[in-house]
Amino acid sequence: MAQREAALRLDEQWDRIRSGAAHAQPGDRARLLGELISALREPALGDPECAARLGLRLGDLAARRFADGDRAGALSALEDGLRHARQAAGHSPEYARWYARGLINQGVWLAWPLSDADRLPRHPLGAAAEEGPSPMERAAGERALDVTRAAVDVLAGLDPRDPVNQRGLAQAKVFLGDRLAELGLAEDSVAWAVDAERDFRRLLQVGPGPEEAREAEDALAHIERQLELRLRFLDFASLTGLRSDGLLPERLLPRAAVAARIQGVEPERIAAGLRLDGERVAEALAGLAWRAVWRVDVRGPDGLWNVQGHPWHSAADVTNRTAEQVAQEVYRGFTGSPDYPGPGAHWRIRVWWQEEGDPAGARFRLVIAPEGPSDAPDTPGGAPS
Repeated sequence: MAQREAALRLDEQWDRIRSGAAHAQPGDRARLLGELISALREPALGDPECAARLGLRLGDLAARRFADGDRAGALSALEDGLRHARQAAGHSPEYARWYARGLINQGVWLAWPLSDADRLPRHPLGAAAEEGPSPMERAAGERALDVTRAAVDVLAGLDPRDPVNQRGLAQAKVFLGDRLAELGLAEDSVAWAVDAERDFRRLLQVGPGPEEAREAEDALAHIERQLELRLRFLDFASLTGLRSDGLLPERLLPRAAVAARIQGVEPERIAAGLRLDGERVAEALAGLAWRAVWRVDVRGPDGLWNVQGHPWHSAADVTNRTAEQVAQEVYRGFTGSPDYPGPGAHWRIRVWWQEEGDPAGARFRLVIAPEGPSDAPDTPGGAPS
């Protein structure tokens, strides 16, 4: 009993430092955290509170290691913490929430190589990506998806009338959407993000406190940004499927129409598939510009591709145009210009949506060679893709 009380006093001291209510030098913080973890280990064997707090503090240790660049050490500490958190989770809703938080963090750190510096997916098209994750990265991403699903399940099993549980579940759904996007499961990622968005909007309607309202608004801003980006990774069948299931927010329908048009879908099919009036589709296509970025490369005698200068490497905001139509205009301009290398050369055109090298891949590409068409990327030939 004395050992338990001493450990909990240390935990209270650490919590004050961690929250900023008390100050300690970095060395003292590290020493105290190490002492606290050691002090909690024995009472954690039979005491749910100590087990839950040990899980939290091993999570704090993992965060410190991750900040120091030691991802492997962070994951090891977190795995240790989750073993203790799991045994305590059934004893209290609060301990269950702590366990779910640990699972979410594990998912974030496992999936870290699958996202860029802005935490956007590096390979959002899954198997269709031009460059995919390594087998080891993909395995880590799939594990991250599994543990994040487990966190959602834990939180979904708690009292749904409790606003704390509601917030926790909504946040977990956001993370699940992110993990799905990293593995190229864009349609599922949109569905979960929309579900989370609805949850956060319901929370705002019941008049939460200032801190809870700020958290919900931050989450909604993140979701809105992610949903707009994920539209770029969806084919028309996915867009229409989400619309049919009620998982495409009304505000995104004009952008979805533009996304479909970029792919070459005719306005009449867009209207039917998205269940929109034809006039509304026409207004969206005429009123919403998309950023077309194009580049022409010519293969030199050494076999290397050489990027051409402006205007063959440029961008423009266009409306009611497909990526293929943009490419056709560039094609006509280039073949009629002094820069054209002649009919015996190998050259190519690529058109992206919004940014060159967009993770969503080129929306159109054409590779030209004297031998004739081929749909193989970066090799002689010519075909849209």
